[in-house]
Amino acid sequence: MTAKYYANFLPKHFDNFDCLKLAPGIYLILLFVLRAYIVWIMSVTNMRDHVGIIQWIFPQTSLFYLNLASGALGLFIVLVLSLRRPNAASWVRSSWKKCDVLLIIALIFDLLITLLGYFVWQLQSISWLLVHGTLVVGAITYILLSKRFDINLAEFPEELPEK
Repeated sequence: MTAKYYANFLPKHFDNFDCLKLAPGIYLILLFVLRAYIVWIMSVTNMRDHVGIIQWIFPQTSLFYLNLASGALGLFIVLVLSLRRPNAASWVRSSWKKCDVLLIIALIFDLLITLLGYFVWQLQSISWLLVHGTLVVGAITYILLSKRFDINLAEFPEELPEK
């Protein structure tokens, strides 16, 4: 990467390995993809009713399980994020370079599950389907057009020499 890519960033935008911190939109996209896991954790921590929250948000258990399946790819991306450090395994490095494609696949799979819920089980309203589709298209557009995320994918933490 040349210096022109970094011209708009301040020192606070870099981590301990002189890599640009991850684009904030990616965290929001991961929260969106992992929402079934978040709901599941909320329901497990609820001492009164363990399945009430899940049934309220996902009335059809099949839809909940399918959302867990689409979120599995998001869990893999979180794993790669957590292992992204100097001296990481080669599979982490190669997976990191493909995170944009993996996120797009997870978003498209998630949208397909929502379409399935609408057309097969008639669970969502058309307005929710449109909102969901708009969020997915917006997230994919962000992934494809974000210069910061492109820089993130190109960089990988390396050991810095001691001063």
